[in-house]
Amino acid sequence: MFNKIYNNIKYISYLKTGKGINTLNVLNYIMLIPIYLLVIIGIAVGALTGITGASGVLVVVPTLLYLGLNFKEAIGSSLLVDIITTTTVTYVYFLNKNIDVKISLIMGLGAAIGAQIGSSIAFITPERELEIAFTIFTAFMAYVSFKRSRNKFSVKKINLNKTKYFLAFILSILIGMVTGTLGASGGIMFVAVMMLLFSIDIKKMIGTATLAMLLSALSGASAYIIAGKTDVIASLIIGLTALVSGYLFARVANAMKSSMIYALLGSVFTLVSITTILRIL
Repeated sequence: MFNKIYNNIKYISYLKTGKGINTLNVLNYIMLIPIYLLVIIGIAVGALTGITGASGVLVVVPTLLYLGLNFKEAIGSSLLVDIITTTTVTYVYFLNKNIDVKISLIMGLGAAIGAQIGSSIAFITPERELEIAFTIFTAFMAYVSFKRSRNKFSVKKINLNKTKYFLAFILSILIGMVTGTLGASGGIMFVAVMMLLFSIDIKKMIGTATLAMLLSALSGASAYIIAGKTDVIASLIIGLTALVSGYLFARVANAMKSSMIYALLGSVFTLVSITTILRIL
């Protein structure tokens, strides 16, 4: 059913016709696709980003794949959703003084550069290989998240003084490459880098990572939009819904225990890994 819906949509949407989004296209889209599913996805994305600072890719990509988009279109759409969602989440963390702007800008700039490189790699890589890489990535991050939730995973901080900012920039380029290739805007990876280099509270790490993720997503999404590999309408519906839910869940997150945040994140990574494996098989 959903595959037929999206096959029809592909012939009338902005990205496939190149004629732009007009009233008729939007009305046809609304009649063909179950909008409530996109709203539910948006709520889940807002909850994930607001509580953990993680990219909405964990929710958006698997669900859009099952709705009929190919992997690269799902990645491009996920990055556009991230741009919309992270704006309100970043705002909440900023109000609670849980963002280090200097670190965010340094890491965000590096990631923006890397995202352009990563998207170029993704465009020439077969879909199956990208899905396998995505599964390995989510499985590893599930392991790391559960370890952190039990305080059994620690990263020894490196004392590099001023050099740590340069190293954060270089590592962020690599994170950006993952953004462009797999659509993960790097929230949890930015957190890992900060754990390695900086002495910051976990809530401030999440807030700082969210702002850096916004910059990374802006770079990655632009490449996919230019290449015509983004479902703009689906992204807007999911993103605007996530904008509201992300604001609400970000307020909840600022009052949660760090161990609970990591446990929730690990659960999401595990679920996504399993669903992606089933799809590949």
